[in-house]
Amino acid sequence: MISARGVTEFQYNLQLAQEVEAALRRAGHTTLLIGEDGMAEDLGSRAPRAKGMNLFISIHHDSVQPRFLSAWEYEGETRNYSDRFSGYSLFVSRLYPDTTAASLRCASAIGAALRQAGFTASRYHADPVLGENRPFADEENGVHYFDNLAVLKTARVPALLFEAGVIVNRDEELRMRDPAIRGKIVAAIVAGAGVCLAR
Repeated sequence: MISARGVTEFQYNLQLAQEVEAALRRAGHTTLLIGEDGMAEDLGSRAPRAKGMNLFISIHHDSVQPRFLSAWEYEGETRNYSDRFSGYSLFVSRLYPDTTAASLRCASAIGAALRQAGFTASRYHADPVLGENRPFADEENGVHYFDNLAVLKTARVPALLFEAGVIVNRDEELRMRDPAIRGKIVAAIVAGAGVCLAR
C-alpha cells in the first residue's frame, strides 16, 4: 500500500514498530521485532515466531476501499488519496478461544490509552456499506473482530493488529510523520500493554 505522498506503508510501519519496540524494552518488557527486514514473507508466518511471548502486536497503517480514492498531483506525480476517513483501529481474532480474552483485553487497554492521549478511533471498518462490516469487539476503544486476518489467525499467543492511522488521508499522513504524534502513540501502546500484561 502506498500513502497519499507516495511512501510505502512498510516505511511507516517499520519506523513506528522500531519506536514501539525500543519503548517497550525501556519499560522492562522482553521484545522481539519481526518482519523488520522488509522481505515479502507470508504474513501468516510472522505470528508463530512470537511463540513464548506474552503479546504479539502487528503494526500497520491504514487505507480505504479503492472506490473512495481520488487522484491528486504531488511533487510531479499523480497519487491516490482519500481525506474521508481517519483514525486508528485495532483488530483481534476469535479463532483461538484460549487467547481471545487476553487479546481483547490488551487491544482494549491500548485503545483506551490512545483515546486518553487524544486520538480518535476510526468507525470505517465497522460500517456495512462504507467499510468492511467488521463487528466491534469494543466499540468505545476502537477494537474490531477480524477472525481470518492473515497475520492474526496463526497466532497462538495473545495478538492484535494495530492500524495507527489512514495514510491515504493527506492530513493524517502528515500526523503520522510527526515525531511528537508518534511519541504519543508509542506511549499509549506502552501504557496499554503495561495494563493488560500486569500480573
